Amino acid sequence: MDHDEMGCQAAPDGPVLCVNNCGYFGSVVTMNMCSKCYKDAILKQEQAEIAASSIENIVNGSSSGNGKGPVIADPMDVQVKPVVIPAPEAQEMGASEVVKVKQGPNRCGTCKKRVGLTGFHCRCGHLFCAVHRYSDKHDCPFDYQTAARDAISKANPVIKAEKLDKI
Repeated sequence: MDHDEMGCQAAPDGPVLCVNNCGYFGSVVTMNMCSKCYKDAILKQEQAEIAASSIENIVNGSSSGNGKGPVIADPMDVQVKPVVIPAPEAQEMGASEVVKVKQGPNRCGTCKKRVGLTGFHCRCGHLFCAVHRYSDKHDCPFDYQTAARDAISKANPVIKAEKLDKI
């Protein structure tokens, strides 16, 4: 049997460079383009089709399209009322004004070493370096035992069965 009867095509003599001269190899399946150029070409075709259909819907004024086109509403008389925002008085502004204090560099709570982004936040609320990050190294006031007891009691509630009537 010949290749023509089976519908198969003979393989090309050698690799074919992309039609867009990008330096990569293309194939017959992708219209002699590399995969990136082929995807770009398909994307451009889809965008052109969408633009053409939306322009056609706008020109014809038909809304019976696929529903993806732009929606044009009929002009309406809308009354817009201006919104007045009262300005705070000088007395109120002075009392409620929050002054943001610029913080210095992050430092270890024990040795005052700069830690930057590599600092460790403890449960006691302070920041520590790698040496003092453990609770026994910085005399942590946080009560780990009580916190663990509370977590276990919340995770495992006491379950009591109902009392049965004795016969």
